[in-house]
Formats: sequence, C-alpha cells, structure tokens
Amino acid sequence: MTGPMSIRGRGRSVALAAAAALVAVAVAACGSGSSGGGGGAGGGTLVIDSSFDLKTIDPGREYELTGQMLTKGMYETLLTFAGNDLTKPVGELATGYELSPDATTLTLPLAQGRVFSDGTPVTADDVVFSLQRLIGLKGNPSFLLDGVTVAKKDATTVVLTSAKPNPALPFILPNPALSIVNSKVVTAHGGTTDDKDAAEGYLNGASAGSGPYVLKSLDVASQAVLTRNTAYNGPDKPGYGTVVIRNVKAATQVLNVQKGDSQIALDLSGDQVTSLDTSKVTVASGASAYTIFLLLNQSPEVSPATSNPQYVSAVKKAIDYPGLLGVAGTGSVQPAGIIPSMIAGTLPAADALKPDVAGAKADLAASGMADQKPKLAYPSDLTLNGLSFQTLAEKLQSQLAAAGITVDLAPAPVATELDNYRNGKEQMGLWYWGPDFPDPSNYLAFAPGGLIGKRANWPATAAPDIDTVATTAGATVDTAQRDTAYQQFQRSLNASGPFIPLVQPPSNIVTATSVTGAAYNPIWTVDVGAIGAE
Repeated sequence: MTGPMSIRGRGRSVALAAAAALVAVAVAACGSGSSGGGGGAGGGTLVIDSSFDLKTIDPGREYELTGQMLTKGMYETLLTFAGNDLTKPVGELATGYELSPDATTLTLPLAQGRVFSDGTPVTADDVVFSLQRLIGLKGNPSFLLDGVTVAKKDATTVVLTSAKPNPALPFILPNPALSIVNSKVVTAHGGTTDDKDAAEGYLNGASAGSGPYVLKSLDVASQAVLTRNTAYNGPDKPGYGTVVIRNVKAATQVLNVQKGDSQIALDLSGDQVTSLDTSKVTVASGASAYTIFLLLNQSPEVSPATSNPQYVSAVKKAIDYPGLLGVAGTGSVQPAGIIPSMIAGTLPAADALKPDVAGAKADLAASGMADQKPKLAYPSDLTLNGLSFQTLAEKLQSQLAAAGITVDLAPAPVATELDNYRNGKEQMGLWYWGPDFPDPSNYLAFAPGGLIGKRANWPATAAPDIDTVATTAGATVDTAQRDTAYQQFQRSLNASGPFIPLVQPPSNIVTATSVTGAAYNPIWTVDVGAIGAE
C-alpha cells in the first residue's frame, strides 16, 4: 500500500496497521445515502459499505485495500484471478502467458480489440508505459516489479524479463497496482515513467482504464462513486449502472445492510453476523488470507527470555490454539504455518502447532527464564476483520500464565507501536501479515534475515539451516517442488523459528439476497465488476 504513512513496503502486516490509523481519523459516511437495488443489465445502484483505508486511486501509487478494490473496478491487468481461486492466474488484457523454464522470461500475448473508456484501443505501448511507470514512480507498489524489465516484442506481445528466476511473476501481475492505463491520456496530464510523474491529481478525479466502471466522484474520507463504462467490451458486463462505496463504521454497516440501505457490508465481525436475519441477507464466512502471528525477539539485549530457544519452545507449547479460534469467531482457522490456507505451499492441518502445557512448563524450567516478564506489545486500536488485538492479547496472556509464563501487556496506538515493531525493539509483538500477491515467496520475509526476520533481530547467521531451506525454496521453479520446499521452510520455522502463527481471522461478506458474484479475494476484497443482481 501507499499507506497513509507511506510504509507498506512488503507485506500488509505493516500496511494495514497503518491503514487502521487513517480509518480512526477518517470521517465516516454514516448516513444511509443512496438506496440500492434494481441491478442487472447495467442498471440500478449498488451500495457497498466498507471501512476506508484510502489515500489515492492512481494505479501506480495506490496500495491500500480500498484503493485496490476501486482500481480493480475501473482498470484491468494483464492477468487476473477468477473469483477467489488464487491457484491459477488467467488472462484479462492478455490472453494467457508463457513462463520460460528458468522463470526469467514471461511472454504475454495481448487480447485484441480491447478499448479504454474513451474508445481508443489498448496497445502494447500502453502496457509497457503502465508497467514502466509503476517501476519509475518508486512508490510502495514498485517493489512488485523489482529487477523486472518490460518491453514490447511486437504489436501484440509484451515480454517481462526478470534479473533472477521469478516464478511468482504471473501471480504478481493480477495486483491492481499493475493496472494498464491509457498512456496518451495519462501522459497528457503529467504522466511519466520516472519519479517526476505528476498525473496523480488527474487520476484521483478521473479514470483512464478499460475496466467495467469509470470514476464519477471521489472523497477519500467518505465516498467513491463509479458509473458504468459504456465503452467496456470485456467478457463480463457490469451488473449495475452506479456503484457507491461508502466509508462506514462496522456498527452502522450492520444497520444499513439489514434495512436495505446498502447491499454489501464488508467489515462485520463474527459476532455481528450471527445477529443478522438471514432471510434478508446472505452471509459468506470463511478464513481470510491474513495470518496473525506472535514475534519473539532474538536479541538478548532486547529480551534475555524471548531470545532463549527453550523459552520460545515453551511459549509455542503454552498457547491454546483452539481457544484462540473461539475468540476470533466464525470462519477463523488455525494456520498450520505462516502461509495461510488458501495459498500454494501451505502446510496440512496436521502440521499445526499444538498445545502442550506440561511440555511448556518443562521447557520453561529448562530455560531458566521463569522469573522473566517480557512485554507483549501490540496495536491497541487495531481491529482486523472484527477481531480486536486487545482481546487477543488478553487471551494470550491468560493462556501463557496457565503454563507459568508471565507477560506484561504493552498496548500502544498503532502509529506509535509501528516504529517499535519496524525497528526491532519489541520483546514480544502481536501483528499480522497479508499477501502482497498470492505466492509463497511473499512469506520469505519470515526467513532469517528477511524483512520480518530483521524485526525479530534474527539474522541469517543465527539460523543457517533455515536460511538454506528458505534460499532453496526461493530458487525452486517446478510447481510441485516449490510446494514441498515451502512446506519444509514452514516446518523449520515451526520447529525453531521465532514466529508463532496463531489465527487466520474470518472474512465475512454480507450481501442482500439479490446480489451475486461478491466473492472474497484477499488482494482486492471483492471484484466490483463481477457483482450482479438476480
């Protein structure tokens, strides 16, 4: 995300936490607003209630969840995912793709006859400009194409070349930040392929894409209005004439969707959805792609306890993981490893960490750290899919105490605690991670010396065996062998790493019974263009 604090970088554990800070001060659009209904054949109005984390909808700069959802509705990418199937990228503005055996060259033949909202054709030059602009902006999403060059092979083919094997590239291209823009329009409004680009202001007031909708109006704190793109000639026609996406707090979302003032609510907790009248609404609950995890700092200077391997083992065994699911609510699951259940390379459920209070007490005694009281730090004002980090931290404190492990809670506002987390100062940290792209390589951040590894003060030299496993996984190209390599990486982390995967919180999407196609996707939440009405 080009988050409100410009910190997203790699992984939503930081980005979405920062987004929460923006939501906390955003002006919620709590009125009932536009009435919905009457969808189908591109007519009527669809009203979606969501908690905004929005700063921009410039495709090359946006990286918040709300920005991803809006951009997905107005633009198209070379590849996409069908519904919530993250296992297979499919063509959108490209007809498909061919990845070279060494995973360094990705060839994309372009679909012919596709047009932008002004009716001009989508060309290979537009594709090259769009992706080079993303790289040149040096914004938060630019890292998605690190080490990648983009070139036009001919009028109907684009080639992406990676400096090193990059089997994740087809899974990266569906991200809305890699949307294809009308290069002539964007250039005319200050667009360039370097950091001197000045087109953001224009793109926050108008869309320059080929997607099913175009922008009518935007207030980043309250509401976005999209209208049907009359020039759209993609495979699926937009289901509504107008889509209104409002910034609404969860408590008001419940009231609105029950009264019919909105047709979709995206931010309800498990407790909130259980109170809904299912004769009026449809509730789709399941595990999200977020992994909430516990970090134990490996620096003895920061914490003698959490840097002790036997103490880490004691904490892993002391946690009642099924008990945490009771706190998280309907639809939550225990991730078997750091990679969530819907992404390739995930571990089978049988590999999940299991509570063992007797073993925890024995490990604690062996550590010699029973008298230590490390601080458990967490963002006190952060709620993820209805799950409060305050509630989760209190539950963890109680569970650890049952095994003789004493921790002191150290809550702080997210904007404050982020610095401690990023700078490796937390003794214990409760955070979460969501995929930048649905490929297991995104989770190498948890390797020793990786992005999150550094935040735990865990360098590659501290765990050379795990570092070797991670390096092997990152270099593996064959699909089946990749799954095996990433599973081995996670088993190594479970055995002796300083991270404890706790919960995949639920995703609850509530819709009017007339609404179809609102499938959860962890990258853009819902595909507005795929939503219709019976």
